[in-house]
Amino acid sequence: MTTITKDRKLITFINVFTVDPEKQQQLVDLLTQATESSVRHVPGFISASLHRSLDGTKVAMYAQWHSIEDYQAMRANAATMPYMQQAVALAKFDPGMYEVVESFEPSPKDA
Repeated sequence: MTTITKDRKLITFINVFTVDPEKQQQLVDLLTQATESSVRHVPGFISASLHRSLDGTKVAMYAQWHSIEDYQAMRANAATMPYMQQAVALAKFDPGMYEVVESFEPSPKDA
C-alpha cells in the first residue's frame, strides 16, 4: 500500500507519459498489465498508483521502491522490458526520481 511519509526512506518515482487522447486508455491498460504481471513481483517494489489526466493527454505512475538499484533492476528485467518499449512507442516518457521531504494532512479541526 502506498504510504507517503518522510519517515519511510523510500525512493519515489513520478513518471509522466504524454499521450494522444485516443491512446490514453491503451497506455493505462498496458501499464496496468505490466504492473500486475511483472513489476509488482520484482524485489524492492513497494507500491504503485496509476493516474490519468482528465483531458486525456497524460498518464502518471506514482511508484515507491526500496532503492534506486531495485528500480534499475526492474527496468533491466527481461519480463518488464517489452512493456516499457511498448509504452514509449505510445507516449513521450518523462521519468522523475524523488524523496518525500514532507507530507500534510488536515488539522483535526478541519477533518
